[in-house]
Amino acid sequence: MAIGERDVRRPEGEAASTGLGLIKGLGVTLKHMLRPAVTQQYPEVRPDLPPRTRGVIALKQENCTVCYKCSRECPDWCIYIEAHKETNPPASGGKARSVKVLDRFDIDYALCMYCGICVEVCPFDALFWSPEFEYATYDIHDLLHDKEKLEEWTYTVLPPLPIEEGAELPPEPAGTGPVVAPGPVAPVPAPAGAGAPPVSAPPAAPPPAAAPAQAPPAGGAGPGSAPAPAAEHKEVSLDQETFEKVLAELLGKGTDRRVAEGQARRAAMIAARKKAAEG
Repeated sequence: MAIGERDVRRPEGEAASTGLGLIKGLGVTLKHMLRPAVTQQYPEVRPDLPPRTRGVIALKQENCTVCYKCSRECPDWCIYIEAHKETNPPASGGKARSVKVLDRFDIDYALCMYCGICVEVCPFDALFWSPEFEYATYDIHDLLHDKEKLEEWTYTVLPPLPIEEGAELPPEPAGTGPVVAPGPVAPVPAPAGAGAPPVSAPPAAPPPAAAPAQAPPAGGAGPGSAPAPAAEHKEVSLDQETFEKVLAELLGKGTDRRVAEGQARRAAMIAARKKAAEG
């Protein structure tokens, strides 16, 4: 049986409650509409990212010993390392030492899932998190970055924040303490009444001294010298003019000084390498 609208009984005050709810909704809309906008207008306004931002992984080649630990622990197998061995002659007699020279260190960011395992397992602090995030490309093959590009990102790594006042430092694990250089051991006295002379503990073996670097002969590079490209790469210094120019521009835009200095160092290194390649 059909029921008309005239037969439906509406509770008293329903119309008033509907109008009150509409007014409340419009009040919330008006309240948020009058608030100032808090969204940063990127790219005009650069974001102030915290130091531990996981933007991109940077490499410091001087610290890398080619132990392959990062590539073995990577769950995505996106780190490619190649190296060769070189034999350096001893400084003063002894046996020649064999060292590994890094030839290739590439990271494929098309495969990387930014888990940070490689940064955590590196025993020589050669990998760091950089807050740099502007490296998008139109071709997926351009996401494979080499060691030169990864080293440029090290200049954007922010220093850690200072420890807050009153913060409790974590306790040191048992068995760890300051490393003391081995030296002459004092004689150990015998127990009272034993009548035995003091016994001296055997001296500890001195640590192997690091062989100082030898200058190559005047006629050319010796058999143990570093390859020419690596030597040229180490000799490149920052372009001071570019550094000051970029730093002044970023500070004028209101960029945080830590971020501005890192980006200015990176731009100065790129400019110095271009000048060295052209010259």
